[in-house]
Amino acid sequence: MNKDFMSALGQIERERNVSKEILIQAIEAALISAYRRNTGVAQNVTVSIDRESGEVRVWERRAVVDEVVDAQAEIERERAAELLGEPPGDYIDIEVTPRDFGRIAAQTAKQVVVQRIREAERGVIYEEFSNREGDIVTGIVQRLEGRTVLVDLGKAEAVLSPPEQMHSERLRMGNRIKTYVLEVKRTTKGPQILVSRTHPGLLKRLLELEVPEIHDGIVEIKAIAREPGSRAKVAVWSRDPNVDAVGACVGQKGARIQAIVNELRGEKIDIVRWDADPAAFVGNALSPARVVGVEVSEESRAARVTVPDYQLSLAIGKEGQNARLAAKLTGWKVDIRSESQVRLADPTEPQE
Repeated sequence: MNKDFMSALGQIERERNVSKEILIQAIEAALISAYRRNTGVAQNVTVSIDRESGEVRVWERRAVVDEVVDAQAEIERERAAELLGEPPGDYIDIEVTPRDFGRIAAQTAKQVVVQRIREAERGVIYEEFSNREGDIVTGIVQRLEGRTVLVDLGKAEAVLSPPEQMHSERLRMGNRIKTYVLEVKRTTKGPQILVSRTHPGLLKRLLELEVPEIHDGIVEIKAIAREPGSRAKVAVWSRDPNVDAVGACVGQKGARIQAIVNELRGEKIDIVRWDADPAAFVGNALSPARVVGVEVSEESRAARVTVPDYQLSLAIGKEGQNARLAAKLTGWKVDIRSESQVRLADPTEPQE
């Protein structure tokens, strides 16, 4: 190695944010291993690199003894005194730099630098994406491995596993999609980024991107319930009495919510008004069905909901989906009955 190589290390430090000193120390450690492989010496070897000239020197530490038993680990006292020009201590460092070690040093140094740069870049990517856990990233479907989808995020590759995919969605290579960053793991091959299309956080982040009032904190998302790819319910509340939370999320002619529906490949989204009163909240959550009355039991966290006869199927929803999502959104058990069923159960109820 030479001054040009040391200058190159300085340039790498500036451009790649990899410490020059750390690189040199890593090269020294690698050269010790290289020397041991080539000479068979197992221990007591040090390598020093001059920080200015780049000159490489190899040293072996040997014990100073009166009679040598192991020539690789020991040296006679008289010989040590000759080398030092003064009486030696218990140990002496002897330079043993091989003649052709410059070639080995240059090759080893190149490998170490490339490896360290790669590690540093992986570290930067890890830090960048670990700070984005719980956020949205946009990527392009790069390839499919079985049912697992690999998404190109530009600097890194994300894994969209089967449980995190919407069953109604068929992704193909080249599709541009938004995903929710679940977790970023540090591995020997670099950061592993796990993303999701089914997490409620994806819908939350999409609303924050699309609705300025949510981003600004005027409208607050109180709860989300999703059956990914099929339907979702979002409870919202406005801090400003002059701002309609539901209207802000839906947008003019439904433009805001439609953009999110398109991103989620047609997933229907009900925006409902959150209410501190559990009965009112449960009634709102069953939208688009009209509710006649709601009785709640705080002890069992159950709500008995009465709806007009013609609204019963709408309130329950296809395969019970509307009622199921309402229960999930509110955290209350929901029992829906029609007005006729209520009258049959309690004949004392007044007839219309």
